[in-house]
Amino acid sequence: MDFGRLITAMVTPFDEQGNIDWSETSNMIEYLIEEQKTDSLVICGTTGESPTLREEEKLELFAFAVKQARGRAKIIAGTGSNSTEHSIHLTQEAEKLGVDGALLVVPYYNKPSQEGMYRHFEAIARSTSLPIMLYNVPSRTVASISAQTTIRLAAIPNIVATKECASLEQVTQIVSGAPEGFRVYSGDDSATLPALAVGAHGIVSVASHVIGASMKDMIESYLKGDVVKAAKLHQKLFPVFKGLFECPTPVPNPSALKYALNLLGHPVGGVRLPLADPDEAEAAFIRELVATI
Repeated sequence: MDFGRLITAMVTPFDEQGNIDWSETSNMIEYLIEEQKTDSLVICGTTGESPTLREEEKLELFAFAVKQARGRAKIIAGTGSNSTEHSIHLTQEAEKLGVDGALLVVPYYNKPSQEGMYRHFEAIARSTSLPIMLYNVPSRTVASISAQTTIRLAAIPNIVATKECASLEQVTQIVSGAPEGFRVYSGDDSATLPALAVGAHGIVSVASHVIGASMKDMIESYLKGDVVKAAKLHQKLFPVFKGLFECPTPVPNPSALKYALNLLGHPVGGVRLPLADPDEAEAAFIRELVATI
């Protein structure tokens, strides 16, 4: 399974009552595929506010995205959690709905050992025929899967990729040690180009909601050997990469992104508690940032 080079971890649009806005969800899928040139969509990832979505909402979103995308982009279902049993259940239900793959985050809060993580992912992978992408994001999960454990998991046939947010050093170790065909994706927009340089396949992106077409151009320029153009695009896009998370102090994703999308004419609504919308200073910063896009 090739998920492509540019994967967008899609926001979940909400209406004024905090319910899923299905009309805007349809519009967002179309916009990301047709205008921002995304190859795949992660549905119900962290950017989609998965911790606040009920299971029935997740399943509805998976089915809706499959139908709306119509094969133009792969649909990757965020089905991982810190419960192996529940992750298996949700992954199997997502598979029945026709998704193209599953994103499985490192179990959070309960801080498993490397062996515990291996057994967790192995059990989920054995329960499904879906291609699996691991997701290592230690800033959110505290526990971090090691390069060695990732490489060990890569030997399981349907574990085909990882989204890596730890370090370029770890990206390098995984790329050099994993079986041929195993894909490593950066999970940090600002590290897209550096990660490609050390062997990553692509990016699972947040910023691609607003600068995806330019990111695709950067990636393709690098792959064609035009490193100078790729570097110039990276430098141009870098303020957006950083600004969506640090405006002017760190803001939990996707609060800033949703505010930016609303400013750009995509009424995706606000965020669900415990996240909060940007305060006055943050909003002013985002308005200035959006004006540069």
